[in-house]
Amino acid sequence: MTRWIRVIGIGAGPPDQITIEAVDALRSVDWFITADKGPGDPLLAAREALLAQHVGEGSTVVAVRDPERDRADPADYLAAVTDWHDARAEAYERAILDRDGDVGFLVWGDPAFYDSTIRIVQKVLERGNVDVEWDVIPGISSLQLLAARHRIVLHEIGQPIAITTGRRLRESIAAGADNLVVMLNSRLELDGLDDWQIWWGANLGTAHERLVSGPVGEVVGELDDARAAVKAAAGWVMDVYLLRRP
Repeated sequence: MTRWIRVIGIGAGPPDQITIEAVDALRSVDWFITADKGPGDPLLAAREALLAQHVGEGSTVVAVRDPERDRADPADYLAAVTDWHDARAEAYERAILDRDGDVGFLVWGDPAFYDSTIRIVQKVLERGNVDVEWDVIPGISSLQLLAARHRIVLHEIGQPIAITTGRRLRESIAAGADNLVVMLNSRLELDGLDDWQIWWGANLGTAHERLVSGPVGEVVGELDDARAAVKAAAGWVMDVYLLRRP
């Protein structure tokens, strides 16, 4: 009998923002793998709450200890991330080989945007020890939720949009991008962008959601305060913003 791995986008957080297709996928597998970030991981608790609502109490979730990686900015960033992914693939492979049945990976937002679960599953299969079929189920991303909460379109009529990370923001601006969605922010670094317009959101779709918008120079203090407040209340902060040149 063919085993399956299903990479399932579960939306930005709340259980009611998951698609019907994703719910069907959750119910089709026998157990789930997630990364174990350590004791008291609020994102693990959120996954368990989502499964309790859509699959039922007692769903089997195997939390695989997340390999350590250098959180500094190494000289060869790509090599450091690749090593981390290789270690994750090895750990996930062990978990899959230790259990029978179909397995689901729960991915925040949509697996297509700044998440490496697809890459890691590919690495597991390339190792040649796991014989499975696999598929990917899309989810509602934080990009979509940001636009909905602020009641905006992410790009001007007929114009392009760049999607980048906080660490690559300046590089994107220097290359001429003037309409950017920025994700994966360890901090907000907006110096010199006072006349740009920002639409910002943190922990979107959760009880701790916060929104700020306006010219950067006018709202930068509010942004810092809101980000700190979210982190204090939730124990974590995951923010995304649209930045547009006037």
